Amino acid sequence: MKGIFCFVKNKQNKFAYLLIGSIFAKKFTAMTTRENIIDKADQFIRNKGYNAFSFKDISNDIGIKTASIHYHFPTKSDLGVATIKEHIARYEVLKKKVANESPLIKLESFLAVHTQIKHENKVCIVGSLATDLNTLDESIKDELKIFAKLVIEWLTEVLTEGKEQNIFEFQTSARTKALMIITNMVAIVQLSRLTNDDDFELVRETILTELRPKK
Repeated sequence: MKGIFCFVKNKQNKFAYLLIGSIFAKKFTAMTTRENIIDKADQFIRNKGYNAFSFKDISNDIGIKTASIHYHFPTKSDLGVATIKEHIARYEVLKKKVANESPLIKLESFLAVHTQIKHENKVCIVGSLATDLNTLDESIKDELKIFAKLVIEWLTEVLTEGKEQNIFEFQTSARTKALMIITNMVAIVQLSRLTNDDDFELVRETILTELRPKK
């Protein structure tokens, strides 16, 4: 699920990150049956919740028999794990794509993921599945923990790198700051649905502003 990232400099010689498409955007090229099932499950999970759909719903939506779904995913938990693995794979692609960019570009690419989620009027899969956590099988919980660990550790590394290069300034530990940024972005995607879309951009810009070194 590849997309296009474009980086430009503004008049103040600061990087402005423009997201054109995204590796997190919907895939428009032909998908296999397995990919199509995962894509539809992802939509249901993030729009309705994990417990609010069945294989029958997927079957009706994409026009295949439930037996075809069971062929690829014997249980709903298998499908849930595969869906999370898809998000993990996309994040790994993102990490590689910006590996040689500055810490600021890396941070902006992380924020752009949530901008894409907001643009699609969805919620992040971690936030969606977390609401059903007590009813999920251990296999899904374990995969979700792997995904959360990946995001937290990557953002922690980005912040550490940025602080060492005097690009970022913050008083807490890098991991604590990463947790604060992640929770702010996950929350504002949902909260701005009830308040104002401008609130999303306000939180995003505040995160960047507060990280800038004080003169």
